[in-house]
Amino acid sequence: MGHAGFFTIIRPANSFVAGFAAIVAYRIANGTLVYDGILLMAIVTLITAAGNVINDYYDAAIDAINRPGRPIPSGAVSRNAALVYAGLLFFLGILLAGFTSLLCLAIALFNTILLVAYAARLKSTPFFGNVTVSYLAASIFLFGGALAGVNRVPDMLPLVAITFLAMLARELLKDAEDIDGDSAGGADTLPIRIGVRKTALLAFVFAVAAVAASVIPSLWWGAYYLGAIALVDIVIALAAFRALGCTDPGCVKSTGSTSLLKIGMFASLVVFTLSAVLL
Repeated sequence: MGHAGFFTIIRPANSFVAGFAAIVAYRIANGTLVYDGILLMAIVTLITAAGNVINDYYDAAIDAINRPGRPIPSGAVSRNAALVYAGLLFFLGILLAGFTSLLCLAIALFNTILLVAYAARLKSTPFFGNVTVSYLAASIFLFGGALAGVNRVPDMLPLVAITFLAMLARELLKDAEDIDGDSAGGADTLPIRIGVRKTALLAFVFAVAAVAASVIPSLWWGAYYLGAIALVDIVIALAAFRALGCTDPGCVKSTGSTSLLKIGMFASLVVFTLSAVLL
């Protein structure tokens, strides 16, 4: 086993983006960037990384079919080492959360429990597992608002809704792509139950809802934000639209919808960042 596997398994790009999103959330809620924002980024990055590792620990058999190149099935990291590694990352994240506020600490603890429960049980629960991971992504904005003060949390709800709905659309399409491996691993996902076509339609509905929710921040960020987010909305809507009509996992993969949705969500974070700083 090499050290590179322990870096890869945390999915550093995803973990860093999650941490960066926390700083953006704090900037939006508080209007400033102080050392608390850096602390917030560290907490979210660590807990997100831990969640990625524990997810790979529980998904080793499924990943051996769907994603054999990942660190555990490829042999770069052993399952036991991954379990210890995840525990260490969770501990460090929660420890740092103890230096913030009581509400932030509560969210960090709750999300840690939810991340473990998701990896161990909830992932194989039709739709509820998708809702769980979508909440976890959206809760980064709650976390940022909570650090700025309880009274700032409601201001973050539109961004929470946008992230939650777009992530839910992507998670459903990812499950549609992974039917073969999930079936072999004993997972019971929504696409397995209702089929790829209906899942793709549901994902499109959530993507459109995310687009609708993205208009709300224009009430305080104005026309410049609306113009920028409209471009992102086109990407998100198009991504989900491309999977409509698919009836098998191969078709969903060939559309590139999940990758396009990921690009759209990253672009929305860029728009949120620029709006928070400039508008």
